[in-house]
Amino acid sequence: MQTALSDFVRDTPEGREADEILRKCVHCGFCNATCPTYQLLGDELDGPRGRIYLIKQALEGHAVSAKTRLHLDRCLTCRSCETTCPSGVRYHRLLDIGREVIEERAPRPWHERLLRRLLRLVLPHSGRFAALLWLGRTVKPVLPQALQRKIPPRRAGGAWPAPGRNRTMLVLDGCVQPAIAPQINAASARVLDRLGISLQRVPGAACCGAVSHHLSAHDEGLAQMRRNIDAWWPALESGAEAIVITASACATMVKAYGELLRGDPKYAEKAARVSALTRDIAEVLANEELDPLRQSAASRPRVAFHSPCTLQHAERLVGVVEQILLRLGFALTPVADGHLCCGSAGTYSILQQTLSTQLLSNKLSCLQAGKPDVIATANIGCLAHLATEANVPVCHWIELVDPQSA
Repeated sequence: MQTALSDFVRDTPEGREADEILRKCVHCGFCNATCPTYQLLGDELDGPRGRIYLIKQALEGHAVSAKTRLHLDRCLTCRSCETTCPSGVRYHRLLDIGREVIEERAPRPWHERLLRRLLRLVLPHSGRFAALLWLGRTVKPVLPQALQRKIPPRRAGGAWPAPGRNRTMLVLDGCVQPAIAPQINAASARVLDRLGISLQRVPGAACCGAVSHHLSAHDEGLAQMRRNIDAWWPALESGAEAIVITASACATMVKAYGELLRGDPKYAEKAARVSALTRDIAEVLANEELDPLRQSAASRPRVAFHSPCTLQHAERLVGVVEQILLRLGFALTPVADGHLCCGSAGTYSILQQTLSTQLLSNKLSCLQAGKPDVIATANIGCLAHLATEANVPVCHWIELVDPQSA
């Protein structure tokens, strides 16, 4: 694609990066074939190719409007288009750059800015989110049914193994997961303990930065990334072999720290090391002997696995969880259109409720078609979203592997 970026962006690091990405696009349109929003809406501007043109026009100095912003807002950032693209276009980075420019040149109305600000004030802060969730659970009985379904029940985390194994890995608690599903990291700790690995929580490490980053508050997101690096660094220097993350969206973000902080002279080297040492929990188990985790056949349910977009399109861990479950004797039910998003996508289910609901309905139809006993996934956002309408229990797949959870 030929480009002629405007003076305001051409010689900036973001402009040079965007120009390189744009020039890789060959207009083929393969991306539209796997884009969830294009499939729903059938509008060229609601597919990756159309959005790339909108971003290109903005970077070349053409007028942008609320309509431009709307088409970019409708993007899930699921990155299915990147899996499909034959030219290796890094669409998600172009979208990050384009959204920030368009936010500046076509400011949102006050009510949209307020909602996004509230999301950034609550979701990345585990204490604030937990307090709000406690309030929601307290008043749940008097809420309309539609709202009741969106409030997850209380879950106990369960016992956390004592440290002392020869191998040590760190774990990211995250922001919303400790309140919604504390059992996920506890189950991970018990599973890894059976494999001879101690999983260590690190005070000070919190939100990975994804919420702020994807709401175009990039400086705020970078500050959260630096805080996590500072929290993890002493333990990494002391020999911790990996940072384990049980939410694929967070793993995707932390694996990008090295790229996003490469221009920071104080943090570039540390960020690159953190990204290199970050492992999705599936990557850890895939490389271990799993015999200590085997259960009786009677305790193994039929599983429909929902592979989050971040797991398959960003981390590129296609089939890894499924192979772990098969190695452990679980029966997997078939799931059509497994590459498509469930509609959670971080804050998307709040900001784009109509599209999110359509995607959720389509996804659950595919997941439940094989009559599973349980739906398993690998990301807290997907788990909470699917659970609002699913006819069977929804859990993180690591809970199935942990005998205590089962």
